[in-house]
Amino acid sequence: MLYIPSDRTRMGVAVSKKHGKATKRNRIKRLLRAAFDCACKDVKGSFAVVIMPKVAESYSYSAFLKSLEICIKKMGARAAD
Repeated sequence: MLYIPSDRTRMGVAVSKKHGKATKRNRIKRLLRAAFDCACKDVKGSFAVVIMPKVAESYSYSAFLKSLEICIKKMGARAAD
């Protein structure tokens, strides 16, 4: 995941052909968009984010959500609880 401060929060997804055929790549993008929407609800600040998933045997929403939450925590962008 790459990120820079921005005027608004936005996300780009880069899924290469190494992940499989178009249907599989599109499913990965849908899962990442849904996980990003959920993970970024309480993020402070605005960032432009580019997500590049690693090649794996299977992909799941929960795995993407967990990974994004870890990345956001490392960014230091999580709002204070």
